[in-house]
Amino acid sequence: MAWLDGPVPFRIKVSLWILATLLSIALIGPLLVPIAPLADTVPVRDLAWPGSAWTPAQGLDVHVEAVVDGAPVTDLAALPSPTGAPVLLLHGFGANTRSWGATLPWIGDAPGTAGDVALAYDRPGFGLTDRPTGDWARGANPYGPAAQVATAVALIDAVGAEAAVLVGHSAGGAIALQTALDHPDRVAALVLVAPAVYRGGGAPAWSKPLLRTPQLERIGPVLMRQLGGRTGDDFLRSSWADPSRMDDAVFEAYRRPLQAHDWDRALWELVKASAEPDLEGRLDEVRVPVLIVHGLQDVVVPVEQSRDLVADLVHVPGGARLVELDGCGHLPHEECPDDFRGAVESWWRDGVRP
Repeated sequence: MAWLDGPVPFRIKVSLWILATLLSIALIGPLLVPIAPLADTVPVRDLAWPGSAWTPAQGLDVHVEAVVDGAPVTDLAALPSPTGAPVLLLHGFGANTRSWGATLPWIGDAPGTAGDVALAYDRPGFGLTDRPTGDWARGANPYGPAAQVATAVALIDAVGAEAAVLVGHSAGGAIALQTALDHPDRVAALVLVAPAVYRGGGAPAWSKPLLRTPQLERIGPVLMRQLGGRTGDDFLRSSWADPSRMDDAVFEAYRRPLQAHDWDRALWELVKASAEPDLEGRLDEVRVPVLIVHGLQDVVVPVEQSRDLVADLVHVPGGARLVELDGCGHLPHEECPDDFRGAVESWWRDGVRP
């Protein structure tokens, strides 16, 4: 920077030197700072829940919890052929199968039938599903939106069904809707819970080169670790209208998978692979029944987005239905399970249950 030795005011020289120093720190510091490995992590199968099972899908061992006629089934090979469309549950960002703990026992029931199957699974990057790491330049990234859709279809295959009812929460709702658009013959109906359809929190396109710099590749997983502490707990509390109703079991369900090997690296891979949903221009293609359930006190995905979604689903048979639940936040199926069940079963009774 020899040009600074010329007739440049001293205060400008100082400012430029400070800027150059900060830039050097920003560029070089992340490459030099020591990164401690995650401590006390274990294989995912050591963290199994009582109803845990795993099934291969898209090259991963996907963690699932399944019920038949309301009873847990851990041997998926023993699942009967569904008598109607099975129900597949897709959780939101940071969650896992336990998010559906109050829903799974009843959601698959169709009146007057037996052999009803419902299955919740951990989407790649979350819960107790495999967390591969590596260079995805030579193959499909298992965490990206296309792979998330492919995994949903693979799970429909795993239960031996032609089509399923997809129940998706938040980002899982966007994946469910994308699956219905890309594979309309595999989706019989949609239940979207506070769906993040218009703005899903994915990384914007302009940020992708930045996320792949050596600096962020090194410190990105460390940034993800913040979700394993107070930051994650605070976000979970903000997802409830009344956090005082949360008990230790709620926090345990979200914290437990954060003991798995490489959870931070996998979550960073998912963030890099994520993208804002690009569904708005295709909503008029949806031709299956749609129920949307949204908490009025949701501060994560405002209820106005679901009101817009109902209006945009112009070709849904009978029109999309929106049920707004007062006193519920972003997780109505967890915070207000009875109200959520009532909304879904009322929809069932109106003849839309496939």
